Amino acid sequence: MNRSELNNSEFNEYFKRYIDQLPENINLKESFSEGMKNTYNFFSNISNDKLEYKYQPEKWTVKEVFQHIIDTERIFMNRCFRIARRDPEDLTSFDQNIYIAPSKANDKSITDLLGEFKINRTNSMYLLNTLNNEDLCFVGKAGGSNLSARAAAFIIPGHDIWHQKVITELYL
Repeated sequence: MNRSELNNSEFNEYFKRYIDQLPENINLKESFSEGMKNTYNFFSNISNDKLEYKYQPEKWTVKEVFQHIIDTERIFMNRCFRIARRDPEDLTSFDQNIYIAPSKANDKSITDLLGEFKINRTNSMYLLNTLNNEDLCFVGKAGGSNLSARAAAFIIPGHDIWHQKVITELYL
């Protein structure tokens, strides 16, 4: 299943910014495995003196952005799973800002964050392997908008790329 097969009616326009980070011809499962390598390598290569850097006082540190990437994947894979299983509920939105302080990302080592990311991504890839095309194409609701299981999944690696670009431009 390639990204080019996604229809704009399968997701809220807001998420297009993340989905569009991915090549049109990329396969969903490939986007997760390539994304794992790329994201792992990206954060592995950031110097220690930049990990707790903020480019403005109210912005997150690099570690907090990485934790946000991990947490967002958890939420969107839960959405993917619930929609694929035909959950009729309108899945709630989440306020990403309230997740950061309790995560204590800056108290974690980069090694711990990398391990957390790798375990989480591996879990996501195992889940994707259990879903067939019919499951992935199923459209549910999240935050009052249509969301297919596959769109929820494609958002994740695109979201990784989006934040890597932000970090490269504003933090490094």
